[in-house]
Amino acid sequence: MNKKATVKSTLVSLLYLAPAIIFIGIFTIYPIFKSIDMSFYTDFNIFSGEINARGMDNYHELLTDPEFFKALKNTAIYVIGVVPASIIISLFVAVLLNSIPKFQGFFRSVYFLPFVTSTVAISVVWSWLYHSRYGLINYILGLFGVDAINWLGDPDNAMIAVIIMAIWKGLGFNILLLLVGLNNISDNYYRAAKVDGAGVWARFTNITIPLLRPTLFLLSVVGTINSFKVFDEVFALFNGRPGPVGSATTVVYYLFRKFYEQFDYGVAAASGIVLFLIVLVITIIQYLGNRYFEKRGG
Repeated sequence: MNKKATVKSTLVSLLYLAPAIIFIGIFTIYPIFKSIDMSFYTDFNIFSGEINARGMDNYHELLTDPEFFKALKNTAIYVIGVVPASIIISLFVAVLLNSIPKFQGFFRSVYFLPFVTSTVAISVVWSWLYHSRYGLINYILGLFGVDAINWLGDPDNAMIAVIIMAIWKGLGFNILLLLVGLNNISDNYYRAAKVDGAGVWARFTNITIPLLRPTLFLLSVVGTINSFKVFDEVFALFNGRPGPVGSATTVVYYLFRKFYEQFDYGVAAASGIVLFLIVLVITIIQYLGNRYFEKRGG
């Protein structure tokens, strides 16, 4: 009787999940396998769908293309610049907001607005902030005697401009999740620590950080994956260009240019697969690192 009930409940569950499974299969799983297959096309007619030849030529071309390694370098700089800074700033703001619950709801909404706002709209605002002559950032720097910086026209500053905007844009999501994590930490831990004479820093490092580790791990993984996929910020901030003289080209922008501008579909697919493998390896390393610290901590 119980076995029949279990089978029935499983079938009902699968029925409810079927639309989502079909959707994921069509729009996620199938494109991945299709991209893998497409990365080996060396002679392909996009209009007729005729495949005349396959091989490793696309990967050879990709791995000998200086532009790809430049894009890979820029993407790595972006990830290293955005993910740690975003988490650290978000943690600081979340802890601060958690200490003033009276205004927490208001500030939480304010910080979350950039996350739900269109990247194009945000880029328009930041283009004005970055303006070399009339921008607010250069005006503030000028008050301290700093010369105006050509944020969007200087190749040396292009990636810095994108990174700063991306950090600001992603704070809301991080702060929201961290606040949820902080609210789930019982005050009893802090009271007991105070009785034992622990200071603010000791309570933060020995209570807050360890209990927030699952949330911090989630944010690091999600942030890393999203940062490796950066495209919208570059495209919108530089008006459809990858920065001055291509100084802000990322891997996804490289893929976009190969596919939509140069119609080199095989190389575009190959670059996507290489990016997928890089993200997969880094995510596994993050997971193993998190497991190690969990075991070490207890």
